[in-house]
Amino acid sequence: MSRSFRTHFVLWAGCLALLAAPVVRAQRGPANTPTPTPSPANPERPATPIPPEKSSATQHELSLGGQNLRYMATAGTLLIDDNEDQPNASVFYVAYTLDGVAELRTRPVTFLYNGGPGSASMWLHMGSVGPVRVVTSSPEATGSGPYKVVPNQYSLLDKSDLVFVDAVGTGFSRPVGKGTIRDFAGTDQDVRAFAKFIYRYVSVNHRWNSPKFLFGESYGTTRSAALADALQNDGMSLNGVILMSSILNYFVNAPGSDAQFIGTLPSFAAIAWHYEKVSHRGKDQQTFLNEVRAFARGPYAEALAQGQTLPEAQVDAVALKLAGYTGLSVKYLKDANLRVSPARFRKELLRDQRAILGRYDARFEGTDVDAAGETPGYDPSDSGITGAFVAALHDYLDNELKYPSNETYLLSGPGINQAWDHGHRLGSAQPTGGPGQGQPMRDAYVAGDLADAMRKNPRLRVFSANGLFDLATPFFITEYDLAHIELEPKLRGNIEFGYYPSGHMIYLNVDALKQFKSDIAGFYARAAANPDAKASGF
Repeated sequence: MSRSFRTHFVLWAGCLALLAAPVVRAQRGPANTPTPTPSPANPERPATPIPPEKSSATQHELSLGGQNLRYMATAGTLLIDDNEDQPNASVFYVAYTLDGVAELRTRPVTFLYNGGPGSASMWLHMGSVGPVRVVTSSPEATGSGPYKVVPNQYSLLDKSDLVFVDAVGTGFSRPVGKGTIRDFAGTDQDVRAFAKFIYRYVSVNHRWNSPKFLFGESYGTTRSAALADALQNDGMSLNGVILMSSILNYFVNAPGSDAQFIGTLPSFAAIAWHYEKVSHRGKDQQTFLNEVRAFARGPYAEALAQGQTLPEAQVDAVALKLAGYTGLSVKYLKDANLRVSPARFRKELLRDQRAILGRYDARFEGTDVDAAGETPGYDPSDSGITGAFVAALHDYLDNELKYPSNETYLLSGPGINQAWDHGHRLGSAQPTGGPGQGQPMRDAYVAGDLADAMRKNPRLRVFSANGLFDLATPFFITEYDLAHIELEPKLRGNIEFGYYPSGHMIYLNVDALKQFKSDIAGFYARAAANPDAKASGF
């Protein structure tokens, strides 16, 4: 591997700061304080009244894999404390726990959350592996209600209890007491809050000796990687981490870097294959994508590294190769100096049909104001599902889980993403050439945290789930990040990959969800196995 290629690839994560926007857009403690009192931390701001913890538990049944599962759904809040042991946040969660489990020490529990940062966990909760899911018309726009919520035949409840958690400032989770959103809007602040919630949940529910898993989507994978290490360092060893649509490295993209273009090329190729804009003759999709991967990390990276000094004949040759992989014209690629951003690709691929593609899921198509612009005016894969998820969640919480609330369920906390502090110093492992152990980093690199947790707990397993048509967190960048965390050979087999014909939210393709459940069922069997057993892979 050439030095120039390595240099450009190390900068991939900077692009992810551009690529990975938010996926979107509830008893302990004193009773309500009658009159707010000034906060010592900010004398001009009254302290927020500290509510009591509350919950609503309801009984349900689910037919899954030939079994009739009886389970309890608990929607509620738990208070977490600040460093002075005073409540500073009320965290909303919905937990699904199987009835009739005689031995909790053998029953896994999984904590699930979305990303943003600053996104509620409605998407995973209502669309993925919970006991119910909202029906959408994906990849067509779902349109207006009424919407349908059905039993989820691909739920993970047969393998694990499930706890869906909303980050503070989203959903029904709120700062309380002296807490402010600044205490939670940051990489390390967020990790501390989730660690406190998990400690509190396992303590209240007597789950300390249960197998434990983290399941994050999008920025939730950033959280999971750092959280796994933080929990490990505080004495809680996990069994497994599921990363869905990952972003593990937020290093700032240096001016002139070509990392974005290298990292997204295989995703462009997968999308062009899906739309039959490239030849399928004599090869299958996997063979095709492996060929594109090799071109991206080799000739393409080397060509871009030469910048404007690339000879014209080589420009022509690279443009011709790119055209065969992306479905874009040679002229367009040359006019773009061989560098096409995801936004421009979404506008250009189906321009002749006056259609734009989704960012989170390129299977979604939409129409723009006109067909002449450079970038799409909106994301069809976002607008096409949001109404269905929002309406279904509110109806489900109110009517099925019996958890009415006068508060607004915040899909994305106001201003959290914009105010997010990406600095990271919690992790004990930094990338080669980084500021060093314990030193602050301007942007979050958390792949090293995950590796640190795996070294300290050699039984920790990781499953990376990737949508082939995801232009927010491209799979080739995830592959690179996980291949560069400097694990010894005996630990590398603890990382597994799954690829699905879907986008960022893999579960929007029900066939992909079916395959994902099958893959993850085997993963849980391996990760939750008795440590004394000679399970494959350990």
